[in-house]
Amino acid sequence: MKILGIDLGSKTVGMAISDYLEIVATPIGTSTIEENNLVQALECVKIVVKERDVKKIVLGLPKNMDGTEGYQSEYSLNFKKMLEEELKLPVVMLDERLTTRMAHSVMLQADMSRNKRKQNVDKIAATIILQTYLDTQARH
Repeated sequence: MKILGIDLGSKTVGMAISDYLEIVATPIGTSTIEENNLVQALECVKIVVKERDVKKIVLGLPKNMDGTEGYQSEYSLNFKKMLEEELKLPVVMLDERLTTRMAHSVMLQADMSRNKRKQNVDKIAATIILQTYLDTQARH
């Protein structure tokens, strides 16, 4: 089954997809949206779900470093509800603390330019979110 990983930002939607065996997450792109436009974000995701035959979604849940949920968490939880209602697919929330920092670190190690890092950070963060989910499921 193919699983879609999403890193939802206020202006971008980073996405990654699993293989059918649910072992490897691969980045597939970043869509730009108008600021905080969840309807536009939903349309971007709907296209990918249809084209890639996605059966489950893993959505990053941004938490504060102390584990509490703030405005960004509420934003993502609202998007989860929209995804479930519109797509009728299960949506799993995964703590995404430090994924953006990890994505930057990976790209720095790969010696990417600042401009390339900026273009790729959201889809790499989505890949880390999805790969984390896949790895935890493999242990169960």
